[in-house]
This record gives sequence, structure tokens and C-alpha cells, in this order.
Amino acid sequence: MKDATPSLHPSADSPIRTYICTFLSDDRATQQAGSAGSTVSSRAQIHGFLLLNLLVSYLVLSKFIQPKMTASPRQLPYAPTPYSYLPNSSLTATINLDEEVKLSATAAERDIHDSLAEIYSIIITLDGLEKAYIRDSIPESEYTDLCSRLLNQYKSILKDETITRIFVDLETFKKEWDMECPRATERLRVNLPATIAEPSTTHAGNPSNNTSQSRSSATGSQILLATENFITFLDALRLNMLSKDSLHPLLSEVIQSVNQVTTIDFDNRGKIISWLIRLNGMKATEELGEEEARQLAFDMEGAYAGFKATLN
Repeated sequence: MKDATPSLHPSADSPIRTYICTFLSDDRATQQAGSAGSTVSSRAQIHGFLLLNLLVSYLVLSKFIQPKMTASPRQLPYAPTPYSYLPNSSLTATINLDEEVKLSATAAERDIHDSLAEIYSIIITLDGLEKAYIRDSIPESEYTDLCSRLLNQYKSILKDETITRIFVDLETFKKEWDMECPRATERLRVNLPATIAEPSTTHAGNPSNNTSQSRSSATGSQILLATENFITFLDALRLNMLSKDSLHPLLSEVIQSVNQVTTIDFDNRGKIISWLIRLNGMKATEELGEEEARQLAFDMEGAYAGFKATLN
């Protein structure tokens, strides 16, 4: 690599070199002629002084001005990147930042995404509602209305076969989207608000006093409605209406009407909740087997007898 420092010796075609050579040749000629006059001496001094000034000027110009004119320092980039970096056009993004990013290309895909987003929001909202109910931050009546509405919306969305096929089941959906909602999971499994699935109040002391307190708060129409719902459900079993979409709504009406009459945990009341959970885990068109239907009828007969015992 050549040294960037300029040479202190003038080049062959430099005017300084030409002048020096001319001066030296004139000086030699003067000396050979033997001239020793004052005119020649003065001329030699002047030439020497001019030569010295030219040499000093040349050295100064060569040292400070010429490197700045010839050097071309590399301009540093804005970001601290290596000098050897060259942008690769094949890796350059081609996305238009001013263009809206679309998650779906068709209306059907957009509808699917919207439905899955609704299910996600229902699960999150339901989990928060359950926490508020546990902390007693919301009245029971308001909780029951909101919870029933969310459960109905959840079931309505999953009636679409396409959504159901993509959704698969609750556990798969939670795992795919990394959701931890244990309270909402339990509420969706039971498919009933906590105020309906469980007695809202508990009574301690003499059972006869509990019965009288529960019966005194219920009206005759509420008792009649609960009795009719029990009979309607038992008649559906006798008519071999064994599919989920036939039995689940009737059984839900039974437990809701019973809770309006009494909050006492009578005999086989828990069996109603157990069968509700079991039916809720079935597909809409799935039917109970013959043995399951007979067991359900037996349990409901016992629950009906236990309910009537609270009225006597």
C-alpha cells in the first residue's frame, strides 16, 4: 500500500525543479566566467532568497493543502453499520405500510374470525363475571341475567357446523389461544348460572322450619309451574324423546322453576344438575341409550318426590 504522505521532493516536471536547475546553471556559468562584481553577488543573494521562499511555500502546500484536496474520506452512515455492508434487495420488505392488512380474503373467512373472536370474548367476560359474583360485587338477579345471556350467546354461535368444526371443543380452544379461565370453564360445563345450579341461600337449624320458610316465599303459580315442568320432562322420556336438543331445554326449565320455589337441597336435587352437565357435554343430535334413559327417568322420579316433600 502506498504511503498517503506526499513526497517532499519536487517532481521532474515541477516548476520549482525547473527554476532550481536554471538558477544552478546560471550560478555555475557566473562562477566559471570569474565574475566577482557586486552585481553578480546581489543577483545570487536575490536568487537564493527567492529559492528559499519557494521551497518553504512548496513544503507548506504539499503538507497541508494537497492531502485535503486528494483525500476523499468515507462518509459515515447514519446508523453504526459495517463499511462492508451492502443492502440486499431480495430481503427488502415489499409491504405497503399505508395499506390496511386484511386477515381474511372472503366474507366467509371474515365471519369465521368474527365468530371465534366472539367466543373468546364470551369466555373472558364470563370468567370476570364469575369472579365478581364470588366477591359479591354484583347482585344475584343481575348476575343471573348476564350469565344466562352469555351462555345463550355461546350456544348460539356453536350451532353453526363450520364454527363447531373449527372450534373443536372448549379445552382445545383454550389450549390454542393460551387461555386460563377455570371459572368460565366450569360455568360453560354446567351451562347454568350459579344461582340456578346451586341454592342461592342456605338454611340452618330445624328442617321443618327451613321448609316453612321456603314455602312461605313461593307463590302458588311458581309451585304449579315447577310441577308442570317435572311432568313435562317425564312425559318426554316416556315418548322416547332422548336427544340432547329435546331433553336439555326441558331439564333446564325444571331446575330453574324449582329454584324459584325452594332453595332447600332436597333428595335427588343434585341428580338434576348431574344430568344437566351430562347432557350439555353431548352433541345436539346425540341421543341417550336405553339404559341411560331408564336411569334418568328413575332419578327424575326421585327428584320429583323430593320436591313434593318440601311442599308438604
